[in-house]
Amino acid sequence: MIRIENLDFGYSDQKILNIPELEVGESQHLMILGKSGSGKTTLLHIIGGLLNPRSGKVVFGDLDLYGLNANKLDRFRGQNIGLIFQKSHLISALTVEGNLSLTQYLSGIPKDRARIKEVLSDLGLAEKLNSKVRRLSQGEQQRVTIARALLNRPKVILADEPTASLDDDNASKVIKLLKNQANKYNATLVIATHDQRVKDEFDVQLDLNQL
Repeated sequence: MIRIENLDFGYSDQKILNIPELEVGESQHLMILGKSGSGKTTLLHIIGGLLNPRSGKVVFGDLDLYGLNANKLDRFRGQNIGLIFQKSHLISALTVEGNLSLTQYLSGIPKDRARIKEVLSDLGLAEKLNSKVRRLSQGEQQRVTIARALLNRPKVILADEPTASLDDDNASKVIKLLKNQANKYNATLVIATHDQRVKDEFDVQLDLNQL
């Protein structure tokens, strides 16, 4: 599903990432490991179409992601890639439904209230549909960000440090939740983390410290 070829990224003469080849299959789960500053978030953003590499390709199926113009790239990302950032980036003044409706709008997808209710129900948030985001707990807000990432039935789910601020029990629950949801949609799941607690949850791993 995702193929990286001769990827190089850096600023001026500083090289941050150099990945000759990487392939992640459809429905496969990949964990990107590495210490702080190793380029985990950078790689995730490049795969997600948010950060142009200096050279190389990121290919989805037969589509060269960075061969698209800005408008087509935005549309492709909104309809095919679910992004879970370290920070929620939710609009606190809006309700949960309002935030998810905005995601559909920005992706060029008609509002689908039934789909919003479905994904919230899957994540145990059905009763929070009309709640303002600022009134939710940290854990509930995190699940809303996961709901937002899953809303458009993405083919790829990218999660950046999803367990960084969680205790052991909740860290395990979030990883299992992401894997279960990825399996439900036959989506490729890529998680970037330095959290060694969840390392054993993934059979396929890329350690940037070893490149």
